[in-house]
Amino acid sequence: MKLATKILSAVLLTGVVALANTLVTVNGKAITQQAVNTELMNATQGRFNQVPAEKQAEFRQQVLQQLIGKELIYGDAKKTGVLKTKEYKEEYKKLEERMKKELAIRVWQKKVVDDIKISDITLKDYYNKNKEEFNEKEAVHARHILVKEEVDAKVIINELKPLSGQKLQAKFEELAKSRSTGPSGSKGGDLGFFAQGRMVPAFNDKVFTMNVGTITMTPVKTQFGYHIIYLQEKNNAATKSFKDVKPSIEQRLKMEKFKSVMQSKMAALQKKATIK
Repeated sequence: MKLATKILSAVLLTGVVALANTLVTVNGKAITQQAVNTELMNATQGRFNQVPAEKQAEFRQQVLQQLIGKELIYGDAKKTGVLKTKEYKEEYKKLEERMKKELAIRVWQKKVVDDIKISDITLKDYYNKNKEEFNEKEAVHARHILVKEEVDAKVIINELKPLSGQKLQAKFEELAKSRSTGPSGSKGGDLGFFAQGRMVPAFNDKVFTMNVGTITMTPVKTQFGYHIIYLQEKNNAATKSFKDVKPSIEQRLKMEKFKSVMQSKMAALQKKATIK
């Protein structure tokens, strides 16, 4: 599979697979879903989940390409001796000094946040007034087998048609591992859970009409090739419980209170300091 296709397939069809999954390797160096997620959360200040669904895949692709670029440049820098130059060593030393200060500030700020207490009454009140924030879309857990030619997809479907239940799932996983060209093939085609709008349109539209425990009886065509889909589980749209979202509400309200706490602390520190 060409690199561009592999990147797009990894981004659009495995965005919700386990965090540690390797999306691509660059000269033997793995770039994982966790690395992409970390970059996305940093870039959006922890609000990536609030980005419109139609934009999330695009952002994932951009970040993955950036990480690939960094690995390529860093690899060439090592090969060409950049890490041994005087300029590199001097800049590294300056960066190290800056990082000592930045890390100390970061740990200090975390301690301030950790010391902020939000009552359960306040947390529950926020939940009751903002329940729309915690609505979950309908989500499915699916597997897929991706092949290049439609005829190959039809052959696989014919092998699976006579089966049902656990035998169908087991055979599907087996065929995904041996015949799928997608990055999830090694995991039995497992795409994990994903909500409406997370997959490419043709794939998305089909999988959300399926019954649990069934496969697509005709291949689903996308820009990546032809898919055979197996629907493993389905979760209906629902509102997350207070228990489930309590930690995130607490963190959000702490960060809001952190601003006023910091103003007070900075005023006190400036009062004690000698600033000329």
